[in-house]
Amino acid sequence: MQSLGKKNHSSVSEFILLGFSSESQVRMALFTFFLLLYLITLLGNGLIITLIYLDSHLHTPMYFFLSILSLVDMSYVTTTMPQMLVNMVCPRMTISWGACVAQMFIFLVLGIAECVLYAIMAYDRYVAICFPLHYTLLMSRPVCIKMVIVCWSISIAGALIYTVFTMRLPYCGPHKINHFFCEVPAVLKLACADTSLNDQLGFILGFILIFVPLSLILASYIRIFISILRIRSSQGRFKSFSTCASHVTVVTMFYGPAMIMYMRPGSWYNPERDKKLALFYNVVSAFLNPIVYSLRNKDVKGALLKVLGRQTAQ
Repeated sequence: MQSLGKKNHSSVSEFILLGFSSESQVRMALFTFFLLLYLITLLGNGLIITLIYLDSHLHTPMYFFLSILSLVDMSYVTTTMPQMLVNMVCPRMTISWGACVAQMFIFLVLGIAECVLYAIMAYDRYVAICFPLHYTLLMSRPVCIKMVIVCWSISIAGALIYTVFTMRLPYCGPHKINHFFCEVPAVLKLACADTSLNDQLGFILGFILIFVPLSLILASYIRIFISILRIRSSQGRFKSFSTCASHVTVVTMFYGPAMIMYMRPGSWYNPERDKKLALFYNVVSAFLNPIVYSLRNKDVKGALLKVLGRQTAQ
């Protein structure tokens, strides 16, 4: 059996990514839509990073984490979308075995990093609102840097486990991945071996890396909502509720599909539904984050006007 696994494994030199529709007109329409979405996502997140870097008033823990989130989002969509766009206009929709492994690993690293970052950002807001007098001590620069280091360590470790346990399996053919990139559940469907261990591992890792951060986020926001209710000003209360509600919406759009994808049994696999779910936590959340977390923020707007005013003066 081991020799058969080695034979099948070594015979796989490339995979075929089936992507979305096979009709040329639909593909071109999707190509235009996703290209615009990709460029706007890069522009929005890139703008946030630039403004935070240029404006010293934004050199706070909240904006430090926002800049990292924007960098993660830019990298996250770049891991999948260029390949998807090329496959929409190129008749040969293939990806080499090595490129598939690399894409899977990098995608998982960035996806897990985003999961942990959302939890860190929720904790930051919780400390700022519930313990304002201790905020500078609890969220000092060294503490923030340590949080980011822990975030990336967890991400790399989790992604390595997912990737190794997925790509160690034998793959017999026809090597057609019914997805727009090499995602773990879609690749596992091609394995000619028992994947029950992968299902169990996926649930355990999903619980640790997705459900636990989500629980911390919800706990933080519950405490934040309780603090908001104590605000006497109805205008201040409404503004705080509006901001928190938009944050919770984006978090739900990211975590909900991710939990369905990575914490379900393999028998629940549905390729068309999975492609749509992947778009939510990979593309849509990266597109919305600059709008929800930063561009609605008066400090970021002020920094943008300041930079534009400086450019006009020159």
